[in-house]
Amino acid sequence: MLIDGEWDPDARLATDDAGNFVRQHTTFRETVSPDQAATHPVESDRYHLYVSLACPWAHRTLIGRQALGLEDVISVDVVDPVRINDGWEFSPEKEGCTPDTVNGTEYLRDVYRTADPTFTGRVTVPVLWDREKQTIVNNESIEILRMLDTAFVDGFDRPFTLYPDEFADEIDSVVEAIYEPINNGVYRAGFAKTQEAYESAVTDLFEALDHWEAILDNQRYLVGERLTEADVCLFTTLIRFDAVYHIHFKCSRQRIRDYPNLWNYLKELYQLPAFGDTVDLEHIRTHYYTSHGDINPSRIIAMAPSLPLEEPHNRDRLDGGPPPEFIG
Repeated sequence: MLIDGEWDPDARLATDDAGNFVRQHTTFRETVSPDQAATHPVESDRYHLYVSLACPWAHRTLIGRQALGLEDVISVDVVDPVRINDGWEFSPEKEGCTPDTVNGTEYLRDVYRTADPTFTGRVTVPVLWDREKQTIVNNESIEILRMLDTAFVDGFDRPFTLYPDEFADEIDSVVEAIYEPINNGVYRAGFAKTQEAYESAVTDLFEALDHWEAILDNQRYLVGERLTEADVCLFTTLIRFDAVYHIHFKCSRQRIRDYPNLWNYLKELYQLPAFGDTVDLEHIRTHYYTSHGDINPSRIIAMAPSLPLEEPHNRDRLDGGPPPEFIG
């Protein structure tokens, strides 16, 4: 993390006195607006995403960018999946990685310092950058995903929305409901410092997965028949679960493949271009097994489990389905 603009390679993840992992809040929380008088007005080619293909939070924004037809509107750079003492690094010589094409930096921390020379906090992805203002707009994944959907509308050839007005309250409720026990729950399990903290996190995680397994027995998506932002938020955790969280974070009670409804739901989403096209399991596995030396000091990458994600799913038995624009 950066402390008053100085890099501290020895900073550790925060835990409370009981050994529970405590996720730090993101810092940059401004908004891209359709109001042309706003600080960050909507413009094509003005905004840029910094992401890791390994990170589930950054993955949300990549799915949204592709699904919403914004690939020619918002550019992207991809950091190295290995993050050790120097933090997120640009390694264009590695497959799937890019240089920093906007600011020309070697490390993502320098992008943060460009935005705020005295910044204190963790250097995280995703980052939404404003070329015109030369600063970070936002580094909170759900807010960036929402901006892509609700700000870049007028004047853009938008195929559909992930956040329809008539389901907004329900989407917000579901996104909040899955965040702590599932999206953050896998990290609470993996980074727990006591047995009690670990068992509490794993119990919450699998109670939540059991709940959604039951829900998905009777409805196609998390918010009924309609594919929404909530499904994006769950997908990025589920796609990493069997390959990483089940092993590396000791979320070992069951695999997603052991849940009939969650597994078929995951396969359906994966087979949609905006979801499957943005999955890089090599970056995912490399990142987790090599970047967390306190959990896996040998940095040996576990062998990949069998994940036949291209096999047929059974979700067509339920009403609804993806819009034609999503199928490709």
